[in-house]
Amino acid sequence: MSGVPEFVSQLLPILPAWAQVVVYYGVIAVVLFISVILFMAFLTLAERRVIGSIQARIGPNRVGGRFGIGQPFADVLKLLLKEIVIPSSSSKFLFVLAPLLALIPALCTWAVMPLWPGFTVANVNAGLLYILALTSTGVYGIILAGWAANSKYALLGAMRGAAQMVAYEIAMGFALVGVVMAAGSLNLGEIIDAQRGGFFSYFFWWLLPLFVVYFISGLAETNRAPFDVVEGESEIVAGFHVEYSGMAFAVFFVAEYVNMILISALTSVFFFGGWLSPFEGWPLPGWLAWLGAAGFIWLFLKISFFLFCFLWFRATFPRYRYDQIMRLGWKVFIPVTLVWITVEGVLKWYEIGPWSK
Repeated sequence: MSGVPEFVSQLLPILPAWAQVVVYYGVIAVVLFISVILFMAFLTLAERRVIGSIQARIGPNRVGGRFGIGQPFADVLKLLLKEIVIPSSSSKFLFVLAPLLALIPALCTWAVMPLWPGFTVANVNAGLLYILALTSTGVYGIILAGWAANSKYALLGAMRGAAQMVAYEIAMGFALVGVVMAAGSLNLGEIIDAQRGGFFSYFFWWLLPLFVVYFISGLAETNRAPFDVVEGESEIVAGFHVEYSGMAFAVFFVAEYVNMILISALTSVFFFGGWLSPFEGWPLPGWLAWLGAAGFIWLFLKISFFLFCFLWFRATFPRYRYDQIMRLGWKVFIPVTLVWITVEGVLKWYEIGPWSK
């Protein structure tokens, strides 16, 4: 139970064994989930402010003062007050289940995320396989949402979204094979430790093509612009969730932004050293020595940078055609990852670069 605050560590021995497990994992899970949801809420505000700035607009500035700090809470209140309409001809159980299948796997993935040195909720040796298994289930939420609504427009959006996610998920998986080869482990904490030595020791330098493939595939996995073809603009509908309203729609909305945070966190862990400091090992003067210390602040800053890229891309690039998106996933990204994995294998065999040690 390393990494737990001291007062919690003092409380746990007083409780029975089963209660220690419930308190430890229960409290940590609640705090972690609330933190992710709050981060997601303010990400929606940041998106409107950033895109507003890029497009020379003001953005939210009415609810909560000049910067619109209260806007996320106003959005939640509005969605809570809206009626949840379930179509009479829908498969009601699956219609309600679909949003949960989209959100819950994205939240559960944080159980194996190393947040700061010595702290992971579940330090699983096969943490990478756990992440791949959970992120793969998100596609079921999209398919069920489109099928259960008994609407042709929703079904078309679901089929487009599912095909896109499957195509780019394969490319993401191959990109992570390169990370496993470089780190020699499936444990996320050990993947971070393998990148010690400062900014130039990060996997980003030697796995640059895999990083590009992984991040762009993550953009497509979250159905964000310019890969948001699940929203049928020509059909003037919202895509697979067109029949959802109120908080049922909000759950899909939350799932999209939570997945954005997740992809940014995983990119930071796999290619940029997670919570490691980029100045580790540098000869810093005494008053700047704190910059070389590892900690959560570095992971937070790296996640924030990649989230800004998500917002930046949305305001910059036009939406691609569906055939262009599928061609990029199947005919470009998968061959690029296979070629670079081969190159990496040769470098490792002859002990070149970071594998020389």
